[in-house]
Amino acid sequence: MAQAKNHDYHILPPSIWPLLASVSAFAMLFGGVLWMHGDGPWLGLIGLAGVLYVMFAWWSEMVAESRVGDHTPVVRIGLRYGFILFIMSEVMFFFAWFWTFFKHALYPMGPDSPIVDGIWPPAGIETFDPWHLPLINTLILLCSGAAVTWAHHALVHENNRKDLVNGLVLAVVLGVVFTVFQAYEYSHAAFGFTDGIYANTFFMATGFHGFHVIIGTIFLGICLLRAMNGHFTPDKHVGFETAAWYWHFVDVVWLFLFAAVYVWGR
Repeated sequence: MAQAKNHDYHILPPSIWPLLASVSAFAMLFGGVLWMHGDGPWLGLIGLAGVLYVMFAWWSEMVAESRVGDHTPVVRIGLRYGFILFIMSEVMFFFAWFWTFFKHALYPMGPDSPIVDGIWPPAGIETFDPWHLPLINTLILLCSGAAVTWAHHALVHENNRKDLVNGLVLAVVLGVVFTVFQAYEYSHAAFGFTDGIYANTFFMATGFHGFHVIIGTIFLGICLLRAMNGHFTPDKHVGFETAAWYWHFVDVVWLFLFAAVYVWGR
């Protein structure tokens, strides 16, 4: 009785995952630097494998904790706040890429003068027509976001597990289609990554967004598997809720990329 829990917090036991995550992330970063200097990718790949293993194991533990009732309302609030802070950090990450794009667009660097002789996009760059494949991808991603909202509404307001699963299936399929179309677009680009600052910024901004789409698709796919296994209730669905937030964030970033990089930057 002296050890009975009389509070709403989840006191975690000592865990190896924070230490293993830090070591793996450092190995991945250091290995990436060595790879850039011609020493091979193996240390970076080992670090990546460690990071992926930690992600799987640590989040599996969190799912198990939620299933046995450790995620009380107070704990769920903390999880939501933590994910909101993560989304804010992601906003600042993409803000940096928009900053460099607008900086070079408004003050293009020419060979002799930083402003007078510069043009944007640089001479020789043939940009994409935004009203073809980029517009189609925009519609695909917006439809995927609508499917996630449908699934969330079905769970929270109707406790309709069939529509929850159907909405997640549609969202995942559309996320995969978006990634395939973006890969097709990259394969038909008239410029390469090393063709100057426009190409650098374009591929880094849209490429990192594509990477986030892949992560979000996996995130939603895991939520789909959990939903099919009877997880999530109208009152307890933080994992699905954060996945939906992440996906809507990806949607919004793409809208800004489409408007700024594809349309205005053309």
